[in-house]
Amino acid sequence: MGLRFRRRLRIVPGLSLNLSKSGPSVSVGVRGAHVTYGARGRRTTVGLPGTGLSYTDYQRCGPSQAQPPQVQRRSLAPIVEIALIAGLMLLALIAAQSGG
Repeated sequence: MGLRFRRRLRIVPGLSLNLSKSGPSVSVGVRGAHVTYGARGRRTTVGLPGTGLSYTDYQRCGPSQAQPPQVQRRSLAPIVEIALIAGLMLLALIAAQSGG
């Protein structure tokens, strides 16, 4: 069994500094949608709070992942991320208005 260490420090609402054995990272976002930037790359997570449903996209960074310009392809991931975040914000707005 391995030793684990994790600590989250909330700087301001929506911004956290995460400390772990593998290194620091920064998380930005709200409940249900956040992006984490760390030494290994960027992780985007979008979910429906309280349901257990979520989608996570992980993009590695660093020189080992670099490709020659002629091989790189455009990705739809940023468009999908924006659409999911916008949809979740719309659902949260609808839920807030119907609950109040």
